[in-house]
Amino acid sequence: NQWGGSVAGGDGTRLKTLTRHIAGDERPKQFCSVLGRGTLLAETRRRTALTVAPSRTLVVVNRLHENFYAQSLADQAPENLVAQPSNRGTAPAILYSLLRIRARDPQAAVAFFPSDHYISDDQKFMGQIRAALDTAANYPDLVVLLGLAPESPEVEYGWIEPGRPIRAQAKIYTVRRFWEKPNKMRAQVLQLRGCLWNSFVMVATAKALLEVIESAIPDHYRSFAATARHFSASAEAQAIEELYARMTEVNFSHQVLALKPERLAVLKVTGVRWNDLGEPKRVMASLDMAGVKPHWAEAGVPQFA
Repeated sequence: NQWGGSVAGGDGTRLKTLTRHIAGDERPKQFCSVLGRGTLLAETRRRTALTVAPSRTLVVVNRLHENFYAQSLADQAPENLVAQPSNRGTAPAILYSLLRIRARDPQAAVAFFPSDHYISDDQKFMGQIRAALDTAANYPDLVVLLGLAPESPEVEYGWIEPGRPIRAQAKIYTVRRFWEKPNKMRAQVLQLRGCLWNSFVMVATAKALLEVIESAIPDHYRSFAATARHFSASAEAQAIEELYARMTEVNFSHQVLALKPERLAVLKVTGVRWNDLGEPKRVMASLDMAGVKPHWAEAGVPQFA
């Protein structure tokens, strides 16, 4: 019953100056070899496969990027490729893929992974995903987020304030509240108080996630649920095209999860360094962490530092 989802439908606009330098075209970062170890999406898929079978891992993409993903995802089973007509934010991407998964496995537990992260130790990280999957099995109404001990008072990340322990041995806590992109002084206080960086990696039963979504954005939920009868049929593409044409953009973290802290838990990740590769400075920091210098960085790129 364990499933995975790689979220790869974003446009990567904040990293465009760097990805244009690396790839020589307009491809989003997830289809770019940013760290010199294959594309970020390929790395995410390899990492996910350490715990979740590829036959049960969906990849969410944007059809407008097909030129950039067609070859690299040629081995992806068609039923595991969730091709959105356009980017409408993270909530529709997650909702669409969840409904696809539930149609095949109503008892599914799902781990979702953004496709733009640096992770220092894949084996250790996925070991903690297994702990989160165990928690989802024992607490099927909870959504487990992965949080990391901050290395700095980062103002561009979302932060999670943990509450009481749920599973002390597994370092899983309730969520007291979110802090989105705090100013420098607030971030320093959050770091001192033991708050965690929100990785946006999350694990839960499909049922729990869908309940949280339905409660937070009922109109979007109903619109998607109405198209579910077309899944795996020739009418699916047209139904989804019409749905996305009239849909507003929704951020899953801000407009869904933040409204339902009582349904959330946070697992404190240990023994792993992490970075969100959303900006050039974080890419350069991640290269330093990993001790690697891909070919595109050999001549030096001070304009991106």
